[in-house]
Amino acid sequence: MALDSKIPNGPIADKWTNYKDHINLVNPANKRNLDVIIVGTGLAGGSAAATLAELGYNVKAFCFQDSPRRAHSIAAQGGINAAKNYQGDGDSTFRLFYDTVKGGDYRAREANVHRLAEVSTNIIDQCVAQGVPLAREYGGLLDNRSFGGALVSRTFYARGQTGQQLLLGAYSAMNRQIGRGKIKMYNRHEMLDLVIVNGKARGIIARNLVTGEIERHSAHAVVIASGGYGNVFFLSTNAMGSNATAAWKIHKKGAFFANPCYTQIHPTCIPVSGDHQSKLTLMSESLRNDGRIWVPAKLEDAQAIREGKKKPTDLTEAERDYYLERRYPAFGNLVPRDVASRAAKERCDAGYGVNKTGEAVYLDFAAAIQRYGKEQVLIHHLDANDKELIIKLGTEVVSNKYGNLFQMYYKIVDEDPYKTPMMIYPAVHYTMGGTWVDYNLQTTIPGCFSIGESNFSDHGANRLGASALMQGLADGYFVLPYTIGDYLSPDIKMGPISTDTPEFAAAEKNVKDQIERFMNTNGTHSVDYFHRKLGKIMWDKVGMARNEKGLNEAIAEIAALREEFYKDVKIPGVANGFNQELEKATRVADFLELGELFAKDALHRNESCGGHFREEYQTPEGEAQRDDENFAYVAAWEYTGKPSDAVLHKEPLVFDNVKLVQRNYK
Repeated sequence: MALDSKIPNGPIADKWTNYKDHINLVNPANKRNLDVIIVGTGLAGGSAAATLAELGYNVKAFCFQDSPRRAHSIAAQGGINAAKNYQGDGDSTFRLFYDTVKGGDYRAREANVHRLAEVSTNIIDQCVAQGVPLAREYGGLLDNRSFGGALVSRTFYARGQTGQQLLLGAYSAMNRQIGRGKIKMYNRHEMLDLVIVNGKARGIIARNLVTGEIERHSAHAVVIASGGYGNVFFLSTNAMGSNATAAWKIHKKGAFFANPCYTQIHPTCIPVSGDHQSKLTLMSESLRNDGRIWVPAKLEDAQAIREGKKKPTDLTEAERDYYLERRYPAFGNLVPRDVASRAAKERCDAGYGVNKTGEAVYLDFAAAIQRYGKEQVLIHHLDANDKELIIKLGTEVVSNKYGNLFQMYYKIVDEDPYKTPMMIYPAVHYTMGGTWVDYNLQTTIPGCFSIGESNFSDHGANRLGASALMQGLADGYFVLPYTIGDYLSPDIKMGPISTDTPEFAAAEKNVKDQIERFMNTNGTHSVDYFHRKLGKIMWDKVGMARNEKGLNEAIAEIAALREEFYKDVKIPGVANGFNQELEKATRVADFLELGELFAKDALHRNESCGGHFREEYQTPEGEAQRDDENFAYVAAWEYTGKPSDAVLHKEPLVFDNVKLVQRNYK
């Protein structure tokens, strides 16, 4: 099957406008005759549900949480990019487009990224109109801060809880449509299969997580907005319930899965403290605006800190190595996440780590507190020699910008980050891979769309900070409402789709058979036992650095673990009721297949790019070494029965508007 990305012709700046001018439309009277299922109610799903319902479509929205407002988008902290150039520092649509393509290490589709940059400005206006409390400057204008990979300030934010505020905006818009009857909300429901009728997606099979009932739901189109697959590593910054099941089920029904090895390791997470943990906690990248990252310059000082003989505040400036500022003077602490993560790993691997495990570096706010404090005493004509006053006023400024993050760190680590530098270390955060989609956000299954983090399209091999929220809301508010209308226009006379068909019956039987198999296995180990083992294989051999030997081992080990899982997993409780172990089993079963494809994708890509770092392919300075001649393509995998037999399809990436160069952040 040849991949057709359906990218419009013409200059890149005109593609989206010309596309919208010539697509088929559905008139308002006909929209009320069309049903759309949306799986997932985070920023992408929530904004899509609200917008499609506002347009007049009948929307059925599904989430496994007890409320859409508990979607994992709520955990995003730092901000959302938009090319409004409020700071007057040279930003533009093209510069946001270029930074995103470059930040993704030239492995993103140009047309999609430019469209994202174009609609970014509309997102901010939409959210302000909804009442989202974005931060403002003293004059009342919206404020911006810097994020990694950019030389301009374009990130809009709401303290350290931007995702929460944006999600509440989308949730409010959803609630209005729920009240009007245009959205039918299915909380505590999980999609377990896709139903295809005559070659088109026409519904889903879902499990009611409270009663255990297996339900059939039909629609004229299905939209997957279920987020990423970071929990394949077990320990990640994702919520524990976050999973890949919806995306993986459509993959097994014919949707190609693209670039699974492109996974972002976020540099600013609270380090692992032991085997007892179930998840990791992110400290927002926004902290790198004012925090300086360092390790001791001498090995003996690092050893003394690990042993508790010294504190970080005992070290003078000369005894500290601000390694990002040393290695990348142009961007300093605001290099992209993949660069910062590898640099932290390199220092810790060399013996300079600062916590008991040796896997942590410092994020220090002392300089920022001093800088802001001195500024405040000048503004208020206070005593510039009063050191305590300077610290007090500087701390207040930092608290106003990041206070909830500092509070969260204090509660978890039991150290005051205003007085003692934070400890951070890289952890799995966001997945750039996902279901392959064309320019219309449609998968290789007609009528099945994928938006937000569940698709692959906009980030390439690495995601710049503050662009996840941008993509989710762009897809939901401003892209899908156009593209899905073009697809649905021929269906206006079709009428409701019956669930009493052989296709629905077969899909329901498939789901029930899998559940019955789990319940009858009666093994000796819990689901978490297998999930932890999978996570260790993934982190050790498919994590921040990969090599051919380790990837081959991972593929074999994951296949063996999957076989053991089906023979020896134990699911207590019953199938026809509330059973969280059964929920986890269905998700981990999918992770055990996805993990193998993940490793296979990483093995075939003999280059390093962005978040995919193969030890065999690096520059003498330890930077990622791309191979544009052989690997400038999207790797889209077709399911043929098991991950090891997946068939590779290539979508060549064409770069007409940026020059392919090795990334340089120095």
